[in-house]
Amino acid sequence: VMPQLTDLYDLYRLLAKARGARGALEMDTTETYIVCDAQGRIEKILPRTRNDAHRLIEEMMLAANVCAADLLTRHKQPALYRIHEGPTPERLENLRTLLKALGLALAGGDSPQPKDFAELLERIRTRPDMQLLQTVLLRTMQQAVYSPHNVGHFGLAYEAYAHFTSPIRRYPDLVVHRGIRQVLQGGDPQALVDWHGAFPVLGQDCSFRERRADEATRGAVAWLKCYYMQERVGEEFSGLVSGVVDFGLFVQLDGLQVDGLVH
Repeated sequence: VMPQLTDLYDLYRLLAKARGARGALEMDTTETYIVCDAQGRIEKILPRTRNDAHRLIEEMMLAANVCAADLLTRHKQPALYRIHEGPTPERLENLRTLLKALGLALAGGDSPQPKDFAELLERIRTRPDMQLLQTVLLRTMQQAVYSPHNVGHFGLAYEAYAHFTSPIRRYPDLVVHRGIRQVLQGGDPQALVDWHGAFPVLGQDCSFRERRADEATRGAVAWLKCYYMQERVGEEFSGLVSGVVDFGLFVQLDGLQVDGLVH
C-alpha cells in the first residue's frame, strides 16, 4: 500500500495548502489525556501530540464531509448541514477593544472574513500570550450547530459542510447517510422529512444533545483533574492567567492544562 499512502500524503499537502489559501482557521489547542495505573489511580496528565498522520486523516474527513454536503445541495435533498456563522457585532466590538489595547488589529471592517482571522492568528503565533489570545478569538466565534438551512461554515471557510464521517458517529451523520441514499436511489427528497419530522426542530435537538454531551465530558475530565490535584495541595506551580473576573483570576497550570480559580 506504500504507493497509495504516498499519493494520499501528497493529496493531504495540497488540501492543507488550499485550506491556507482559503483562509480557514487553524487553532493550536492542546488536548490532554489521562494515564491511570493498574489500580485505576491517575498517574499523570499528558498533552496529546498531533503529527502528519492525524492531520492527513482529518483533511480526508473534511473532504468527505464537503463532498457529502455538495451532493445533497446539488440534488436539493433536505438534510442537516453543519453550519457556523460569523461573529456577532457585539463580540466583534469586544474583540477589537482588547486587540487595540495590545497593539493589534483585525482587518475586514464590520464584516471580517475567515482569512482576516487567519492572518491575525499568524501574527500572534510567536507571542508569549498566544494561547490566551487564541482562546479569546475562539470565544468571539459563534457555536457551530446543525441546521437544514445551509449558510456555510465560517471557521473552515466552506460554502457547504455536513457531518458525514467523524471519529464519533453522530445522529446527524446518519441523517446525511439517509439523504445520500435517497439521492442514489432516486427517491422522493421529501420522504426523509416525512419520516424524521421537521428538520429545523431535528437540528435544534441534535445541537442541544451535542452541547449536553460536551458538558458531560468536560465535567468528567474536570472531576478527574481535581482528583489528581488533591494530592498536590501545598505544591507550587507556574501557570498562565486565562481569565479575569471581579472575584479573582483563572489560572491554567503549565504542562497540566488544569484550570483553577485564585480568589
